[in-house]
Amino acid sequence: MGLGSTAKKIQTLADRAEQLYVKLKEVHERVVSVEDTVDDTQVRVKELENAVEHQRVVIEALAEDRGIDVDAVVAEAAIEDADDATDEGTGAESTDEGTGVEASEDDATDVSHDDAAATTDGNSNA
Repeated sequence: MGLGSTAKKIQTLADRAEQLYVKLKEVHERVVSVEDTVDDTQVRVKELENAVEHQRVVIEALAEDRGIDVDAVVAEAAIEDADDATDEGTGAESTDEGTGVEASEDDATDVSHDDAAATTDGNSNA
């Protein structure tokens, strides 16, 4: 009588152990898959960082060639972003069609030059 009950308990335990082994194997496969995805993502991020760095160098060279202070432009953009975030919170609209930038004569010359180049490329800034 006692041996039949013990055999049944052992069989139940063996079944549960087998189920646990299958689940553990599935989890292991998922972890390996996630690790592979993370590795691939790290490679992609490095490639994107390199591409962005190359673009930054080109943009800075073009800006220097045109006499534009990149640091000043970046600072101005940060201020505009902060203003936009504040405006969104209060519901106010910013001036100058959302840019908050006043154009100087040099800027007007640069813009007209950019418009001419964009028109040549078949694009428009409008």
